[in-house]
Amino acid sequence: MDNSANTTPGHKISLDTVHGPSVDPPELGAPGEFPFTRGPYPTMYRGRLWTMRQYAGFGDAAATNGRFKALLEAGQTGLSVAFDLPTQMGYDSDDPIAAGEVGKVGVAIDSLEDMRTLLDGIPLDTVTTSMTINATAAALLLLYQLVAEEQGVDPADIGGTVQNDILKEYAARGTYIYPPEPSMRLVTDLFAYCAAELPNWNTISISGYHIREAGSTAAEEIGLTLANALAYVDAARAAGLDVDDFAPRLSFFWNSHSNFLEEVAKFRAARRLWAHLMRDRVGASNPASWRMRFHTQTAGSSLTAQQPLTNVVRTALEALSAVLGGTQSLHTNSFDEALGLPTEEAATLALRTQQIIGYESGVTETVDPLAGSYVVEHLTDRLQERATEIIHLIDRNGGAVAAVETGLVQGMIEDSAYETARAIETGEQIIVGVNRFQIDEDDHVPPLALDPALEPAQIKRLAEHRANRGDVSSVLDAVRVAAAGPDNLLYPMKAALAAGATVGEVSGVLREVFGEYRP
Repeated sequence: MDNSANTTPGHKISLDTVHGPSVDPPELGAPGEFPFTRGPYPTMYRGRLWTMRQYAGFGDAAATNGRFKALLEAGQTGLSVAFDLPTQMGYDSDDPIAAGEVGKVGVAIDSLEDMRTLLDGIPLDTVTTSMTINATAAALLLLYQLVAEEQGVDPADIGGTVQNDILKEYAARGTYIYPPEPSMRLVTDLFAYCAAELPNWNTISISGYHIREAGSTAAEEIGLTLANALAYVDAARAAGLDVDDFAPRLSFFWNSHSNFLEEVAKFRAARRLWAHLMRDRVGASNPASWRMRFHTQTAGSSLTAQQPLTNVVRTALEALSAVLGGTQSLHTNSFDEALGLPTEEAATLALRTQQIIGYESGVTETVDPLAGSYVVEHLTDRLQERATEIIHLIDRNGGAVAAVETGLVQGMIEDSAYETARAIETGEQIIVGVNRFQIDEDDHVPPLALDPALEPAQIKRLAEHRANRGDVSSVLDAVRVAAAGPDNLLYPMKAALAAGATVGEVSGVLREVFGEYRP
């Protein structure tokens, strides 16, 4: 394993006291043109603002449906669904391993019945939805499609994104089920299914967010994420897909962290590097395949439990850096999320933060307002250079899948996380309210309290669902046969879910055939 090229010593790119023009002029191009440094579209927010998509999900489907409607009423323009751990891991709510986790970190979805409740009264022909789901992404997308079809929505009008980024789960997040090879098959089967059935669905949201939350640097976030993206492209092409058929539907998911100027530059560098990789390395010929479109979420790891109202300021600055970096959609974290699930009041304030940036700040009146800043161009160039070195390191170690299996990626992230912890502990990195400017705090922000009756009620509904459905053994057998062969898995999975099979039952069949990953 070659780890000799440690490309990211320290956490910040060094800055001069005063920056002037670079010896080499920056590679910019016009907005909407290769290499998209200045934005993926010519008019950016002069044409339309980014989608304001607040991440929400807790308890059962009915409670989350109510939160969704409140956020849409408050001016949110897209949905973003958080699922609980059992749903993410392919276990039904009544599985013994799910005990105590049902509805805790997201909404519990066991069946088509739950998905109907989650989306009740929400027009899926006009509202787009992002679903943060990976190992069970195919099942949740199919449940969403089934509900949209029940509403009479044309497949071409079903819009949104499913995260479907399993590689970062092995390295940074942990909600994997199957070994990497069959997991990659599920990813590419979903690509092919959507190309044929859901042409306007974004088939993957390749996530740097969780890599950064686990402790990576900005350059590592870019480099490791784009290395994963290249692995997905290679896997799809190996499965017989044409790159220009699926690449325009790829999307990305970035973290917006606390170093304001570095984060603005990170988005610009990632967009430019991806354009070069897709055109020059992959050989894509469609300009839409070169264009990086992305969602951004402000940094959960930057939020503090101490003096939690200071998180309002952190989130506002992080959101502004995402906008100045050219994001296509944005989630702003609530100030109370270091304490628990956000209250409706805190979630509304987080949404208002985006609205103030969009409608009051004036930064949307011109495209890429920080272009021409000497320091932003310096940071953009340096981040691209470091990220490129990381991609080359991953290449030398066999690519992204192999680098995860050998622990190279995990080790890189862990080293950076340790360096951050050390810098905070010594006071080298100041966190207001944590290692500087502390106060004695008597008043505490009350966290959102979940109803303790939620879990038994969800289990009861699931039992009633099983009692009222027909025999699903034959449709589950069809999934088993497809998993053991070469056919696209999503078609028999859709039939099984439509017949009343649960997410846990479908996932259980795949566990039988694929096995489970044990690091």
